[in-house]
Amino acid sequence: MQETAWVLAHVRKQRDVSKVGAGSSRDLSSNFCYIFSNSLANPRLVFLAMPPSTYGRAARVVCGVGAVAFGIYLGYENRHRTTLRASWTTNFKPSVEWDWNWDRREPSSLVKPPKTEDEKDSNEYNVKVEAVKSKANRHLIFIRHGQYDMSPKNDEGRILTGLGKEQATFTGKRLQELSKELGDFDLIMQSTMTRAMETAQIISGFLPKVPLKSCGLLREGAPIPPEPPIGHWRPEPSQFYEDGARIEAAFRKYVHRADAEQTVDSYEVFVCHANVIRYFVCRALQFPPEAWLRISLNHGSITWLTVRPNGRVVLKALGDSGHIPVDKLTTS
Repeated sequence: MQETAWVLAHVRKQRDVSKVGAGSSRDLSSNFCYIFSNSLANPRLVFLAMPPSTYGRAARVVCGVGAVAFGIYLGYENRHRTTLRASWTTNFKPSVEWDWNWDRREPSSLVKPPKTEDEKDSNEYNVKVEAVKSKANRHLIFIRHGQYDMSPKNDEGRILTGLGKEQATFTGKRLQELSKELGDFDLIMQSTMTRAMETAQIISGFLPKVPLKSCGLLREGAPIPPEPPIGHWRPEPSQFYEDGARIEAAFRKYVHRADAEQTVDSYEVFVCHANVIRYFVCRALQFPPEAWLRISLNHGSITWLTVRPNGRVVLKALGDSGHIPVDKLTTS
């Protein structure tokens, strides 16, 4: 009560002395500063000293100061935090950026840039770029051969086992079902190794209208030293050197966006080998190619890559073997 009486007495004194109307900015500031400096221990005195007409203005001032102080506090508390943004925002920097010209078929790389900034040259350049753009999807379906006899040392003796022929039959039936939905496949390309050719022959029986061709580039091999390495499989460095170049050549030959002349989607089947398929998947998705041995594929499994016209690559299936009964699944 003594504190309240002191404040009221001070306010009456100020009203008597001051010529400025109560509630003005000058009156508010003089009263506020005097009382605040003498009553830090009791902030309630500040509001008791104010005329009623100044309460709203004082409240706005206090709220504003409080908001600023709270903002400064939050900034101090968060000074060491890292801002997380979604990958689709423009401020996000990916650890590895997508190479849009990975197949060397990006339209802008196929046409010489205009010599000048003249409008005519620019228009001609744009027309040429449009002419070489891809317009269709390429669906690449990779089949691992069936189980085979690993005891012979030469390739001719490594023929499919009875189970391997069953696996190829299940895969042929699955592709036949897919062709009813997708339409006829455009091509079956087989590796020239015995086990792959036998598998392709069985599959071809379910797709009699589809041309069957062979390519030695698709033969099994050691594409690149795997990371992490594996103890029981250590090819000579020369094998990686020779096989790696061949398998990479096969990738560049078969995995790319459609030519500009192709106007409808295509579906191609490749019957080959686990190492080749795994390497292709890593390369197409721009994963480290050394990771290929971290993937496991069953015999007769289906791996499906789609290359979009703009160069994007979609992995629709990896080692899909749901069409093969569980008791007939093998990897080696």
